[in-house]
Amino acid sequence: METFAITIDRGAVEPASAQLKAALRRLIDTGVIEPGDRLPTVRAFADRLLLAPNTVARAYRELEHEAYLVGRGRAGTFVAPKPPRAQREPDLDDLAVGYLARTCAIGVDADEAVDAVRRVASQHPPA
Repeated sequence: METFAITIDRGAVEPASAQLKAALRRLIDTGVIEPGDRLPTVRAFADRLLLAPNTVARAYRELEHEAYLVGRGRAGTFVAPKPPRAQREPDLDDLAVGYLARTCAIGVDADEAVDAVRRVASQHPPA
């Protein structure tokens, strides 16, 4: 599993577990996290995000209930072989989120990533 960036807005009205759940769903929907990928343990993810373990566990449980994740006991938590939304074609926003998440994972900031798209688009106009 590649490293992916998730940030939790502690000042948001939305609970941290809901923010984490939405972020994971978005990463799965855009293919940043792929079917069969193992997620970090609840404790490791909680430490990484500076959250309570119960907050991460709740997000994982809800995503399991929605068939995005599969818990395999001591083996860990994995992206389901066929997550519900991964069966549909992603829209432009989904693709943009995936692109930015991947560029962020390799240390490229959003402005540089957008500039790269503009540069490539100007060199390769549509037919």
